Amino acid sequence: MPKSSKQKLAYQAEYNSRPEVIDKIGKSVQARRDAVKAGKVHPGDGKDVGHKRALDNGGGNENNTQVESVKANRGWRKGQSGYKVPNK
Repeated sequence: MPKSSKQKLAYQAEYNSRPEVIDKIGKSVQARRDAVKAGKVHPGDGKDVGHKRALDNGGGNENNTQVESVKANRGWRKGQSGYKVPNK
């Protein structure tokens, strides 16, 4: 059984098909591939390749990535009220 409702899954599918989101996902995937080629990360190592300056704030892949734990990269919102992208 899906954990999300049909309405939420439909919204997520619509959101992920937007051109700006597709571009952002592509940049993140390319950053991971580049880090694997450079030997900084390995498949299944539990590390994320995060962007120092968020892609939403004009950051790119050139000299803007760092290897982080999953907790540090995905948990930056923990303890905050509201949604605020860092580096604005």
